[in-house]
Amino acid sequence: MSRETEQTSSAGKAESGPRKGSLDKDLEKLTHIEAASRTLSSGMAPPVLAGLFLALSGTLALFYTGAGTNNVLIVIAAVIGGYMALNIGANDVANNVGPAVGARALSLVGALVIAAVFESAGALLAGGDVVSTISKGIIDPAQVPDSETFIWAMMAALTASALWVNLATVLGAPVSTTHSVVGGVMGAGIAAVGFSLVNWPTMGAIAASWVISPLLGGVIAAIFLAFIKLNLIYVPDKIAAARRWIPLLVAIMAGAFACYLSIKGFKRIWKPDGLTIGAITATAFAVTWLIMKPVIHRQSVGMENRNQSLRRLFRIPLICAAALLSFAHGANDVANAIGPLAAIMHSAQFGDVAAKVDIPLWVMLIGAFGISLGLFLYGPRLIRMVGVRITKMNPMRAYCVALSAALTVIVASWLGLPVSSTHIAVGAIFGIGFFREYFTGTSSRRKELVRRSSADDEFVSNAEMTRRKLVRRSHFMTIVAAWVVTVPATALISGLIFLAISFAL
Repeated sequence: MSRETEQTSSAGKAESGPRKGSLDKDLEKLTHIEAASRTLSSGMAPPVLAGLFLALSGTLALFYTGAGTNNVLIVIAAVIGGYMALNIGANDVANNVGPAVGARALSLVGALVIAAVFESAGALLAGGDVVSTISKGIIDPAQVPDSETFIWAMMAALTASALWVNLATVLGAPVSTTHSVVGGVMGAGIAAVGFSLVNWPTMGAIAASWVISPLLGGVIAAIFLAFIKLNLIYVPDKIAAARRWIPLLVAIMAGAFACYLSIKGFKRIWKPDGLTIGAITATAFAVTWLIMKPVIHRQSVGMENRNQSLRRLFRIPLICAAALLSFAHGANDVANAIGPLAAIMHSAQFGDVAAKVDIPLWVMLIGAFGISLGLFLYGPRLIRMVGVRITKMNPMRAYCVALSAALTVIVASWLGLPVSSTHIAVGAIFGIGFFREYFTGTSSRRKELVRRSSADDEFVSNAEMTRRKLVRRSHFMTIVAAWVVTVPATALISGLIFLAISFAL
């Protein structure tokens, strides 16, 4: 080899440098995520932008309703409703995209953009023309003595629920915004009329959902993770298994979302019957399975027989699942911000108490864009909590969480259970973590394959597993405690706010 050739070769090596190991790459990705998060949520920008949005919400209400005593109440309610929408975006949306960020299928900024777009689309396209003024039917509007009492009760409920969700976000606890509104309405109703106003059987069902939601989500997620581990990860030929099973798993996801959106997501556009919903679900399943079989086969050509290859194959389905979850969430949970606002507006304008009211477009816009803005300004904190800090995620585990969330809501709808999407998603994450702890220590198939290949990147020794649990107990206890106290805390806050208003008037 000539001297010139040697120099060229040496220069090429110097330019390329040493190859980065997996740990270095992961640390670099985490650095980018943290930098993006600090850029979005540091300094005075978030409170200033949030303040501008609230001012715009009040101005929009004033423009559409005009000046007047009762219309001032609508303007105040619009500001509080905008504040609630910001808090929903900051706290609740993390459940949809957090696992995808934790699995590194999405960057933090990419997750924020996808969630904001699909949350807004879900709220505006499928949020419903009519919403219930009394969340989950927990109080009887016929017992409310007059519209003025009802207005102040709804105002107190909306304020209390927004304050509680804000506090939970600061503490890093993902809570149910639906349960926050339920507690707020209950507390204000009791303060205004008395305990007889509350539908206690309904409240009992809601209390039962505190246990049912996370357990059901955790069990379904653990079942799917067990299936993936036994049929894709701990098998000799991972690529052949992926070609067989990943199209089926993606088809189940497509069918579940088609069913979910048919039942709950397109109330504003279309209300299909049961037979039509079944046909839509079966069609979505079959079409997706037929499409994904050649797609997965083509993507897997030339891949190594490693878990990293499986993670790459799950990446795109996981991103699609996060987008669909965001759409469904926006369609259903925007009512937590605009339901009480619409109720206040109706009572202020017409002087009566209605069980259901129409939603003007400007009210829907406050809810939709408030959720998206709250996600951008304050969402990264809860996204990191849900996606990274509870337990370690990868695309397969995150996909199980998304699949569990969709299936659990469908099962709960059939059973008539008032479950929380937040409790389901976070319960699924806990289920994933606790199942991994169990499976790692007890699976004979895993131990056999680990003995055959010490290069298995899923391997964690039993000694290491004993040293560090896969679910962080401190976060587990904080979140469970926040769930338990959400309804009584918001009820107490709402009742005190209503009494303060009554005393001031």
